[in-house]
Amino acid sequence: MKYGAHSYIFTERWSDDQLHILDTAKELGLSMVEIAVGDDVFFDRRRSGKHAASLGLDLFVGPGGVWPLECDLSADEPENRARGLTWHKRQVDAAAELSAVAYAGALYGHPGVVQRRPPPSDEYPRTAEGLHALAEYAAARNVVIALEPMSHFRSHMVNTPEQVMRLIGLADHTNLRVLFDTYHFVTEIRSYEAALRTIAPRLYALHACENDRGTPGGGLIPWEAIFSVLRETGFSGYVSLESYNSSVGDFAIQRGLFHNVCPDGRAFTERGIAFLKRMEAKARK
Repeated sequence: MKYGAHSYIFTERWSDDQLHILDTAKELGLSMVEIAVGDDVFFDRRRSGKHAASLGLDLFVGPGGVWPLECDLSADEPENRARGLTWHKRQVDAAAELSAVAYAGALYGHPGVVQRRPPPSDEYPRTAEGLHALAEYAAARNVVIALEPMSHFRSHMVNTPEQVMRLIGLADHTNLRVLFDTYHFVTEIRSYEAALRTIAPRLYALHACENDRGTPGGGLIPWEAIFSVLRETGFSGYVSLESYNSSVGDFAIQRGLFHNVCPDGRAFTERGIAFLKRMEAKARK
């Protein structure tokens, strides 16, 4: 497995003066760093990509900055679905400039948009159409599209393993994969083992988050069971920490994290990766 961390563990917004985070990641033994992009995130992509490559680090890209609400592949309005596809293609272009391996997130909808209604019969098919086009566009640029199911507090579209696999089936493109987030699934499933087995054919990466977004271990997430299934299914992809640094102004609060679980990005990463590697080693015995 290849271990990584989201840049949000260290900083609120990626910029050219944050390249030292990549050096820290390398020092901590990581293989990957996730960078959030958006309409308010500006940096020299080739410079960041070149520095990551010089350190032997893979990069992920995901929406995290400003993402206009009307840019939504699942929107009722055809013009907003078209805007969504155009917007996501720009983020794929950013990923390609960075030489990132994947563009990942709740790309099927818009995080924070929860439609409290019976789903229209064409909601999944029309979303799948946009995802197919996005996956095709990204494949031509060597960027994987990894869909992240989210809790029903963040999205009505894809909350469960079955839903993400259904949507991928409808989209019908080999460049569509799954990012499994242990934090989001804690409210949506009763068996992490069953969930991972369902997603296994398309599993690309894991967000290894405790139920409170704190350091993995000691919470409600069944890590031993998770790593047992990862070993059973032959998973060899990315396992990445994700949280929000609570020492950076009101960043964590603005992201909806109101308790102080990540005041020190380096310490958070050291503890989290050490714990996850112990779980991996235990699963191999």
